[in-house]
Amino acid sequence: MSRILPPTTALTQPYWEGCKAGELKLQRCTACGEHQFYPRTLCSHCGAATLEWISACGAGTVASFTVVRRGISDAYPAPYIVALVDLAEGPRMMSNIVDAEPERVFVGATVAVDFSAWSEDVSLPVFRLTDNGVIS
Repeated sequence: MSRILPPTTALTQPYWEGCKAGELKLQRCTACGEHQFYPRTLCSHCGAATLEWISACGAGTVASFTVVRRGISDAYPAPYIVALVDLAEGPRMMSNIVDAEPERVFVGATVAVDFSAWSEDVSLPVFRLTDNGVIS
């Protein structure tokens, strides 16, 4: 059984190309300087249509998480950790924490982006704990 692949549109294409290349891409408004995630046609902060794509640093902190102990299918073996990650640039995104025991994950833990190939063409951002997740 294969995993569900996200749709790619003209709007999201730079994001998916970045993921495939190992770069987390975010939109930044050239009018107000704010970053946003998920991709949109207008700035979610000021409404301007002057958005550019930038490479995020990939650092973040866990805002919330849950441990899924029963996968929805054989394509998603449990347990796995779904987390809301506050990126250093400001936006919050949902992703997975990988290669960590559930007991080591906590709200406020520091994480760094990595990428997981879901197909030949699609890679998704995932996060790994950094320095045992402790904020330095």
